[in-house]
Amino acid sequence: MTTPFHEKLAAVSLPVLAAESLQTLQVNVGKLCNQTCKHCHVDAGPNRKEIMTRETAELVVEALGKHSFATLDITGGAPELNANFRYLVESTRELGMHVIDRCNLTVFFQDGQEDLPEFLRDHQVEVIASLPYYLPEQTDRQRGQGVYAKSIEALQRLNRIGYGLDSSSLQLNLIYNPVGAYLPPPQASIEAEFKRELKQR
Repeated sequence: MTTPFHEKLAAVSLPVLAAESLQTLQVNVGKLCNQTCKHCHVDAGPNRKEIMTRETAELVVEALGKHSFATLDITGGAPELNANFRYLVESTRELGMHVIDRCNLTVFFQDGQEDLPEFLRDHQVEVIASLPYYLPEQTDRQRGQGVYAKSIEALQRLNRIGYGLDSSSLQLNLIYNPVGAYLPPPQASIEAEFKRELKQR
């Protein structure tokens, strides 16, 4: 027989856990992706069919309107490949909320996504981009041949339209994905290393 969690907390004199507020709603719009990465926890890829429908996307927007979320965090797969991605972004921004796009960068080169960087800019979307490492060998080993070069090209394109610049309000963050069963180093040190190496390269 199991003991409910709140009873376990009471038994060791800890208070019941309760959220004070909900700030961010993270939504996974499906497993369709243009990459097949070794570390992907949802096993996303080009042949996956599980994607969020328009009906569900409309329910997400309805929920955003009813509750006091500040941010919609959109992930996937490659979330931009879902036909409802732009609807979610536009609707959320109309509600005055912040939007995060968890982007793999190479999606910019997919058919029909040629204007994606400008769409993200025009809607002030924060881009959280995956770049496993600042060296091509490690990135391509994890994500596929040629991914590093396309990722760098995508980052340069984002820079050209204002992302990641001190003079701009457009937010660009990189996610470091260590290869293998390793924890990442402290953020400050890896951030400094990435900035130094990417600038030099």
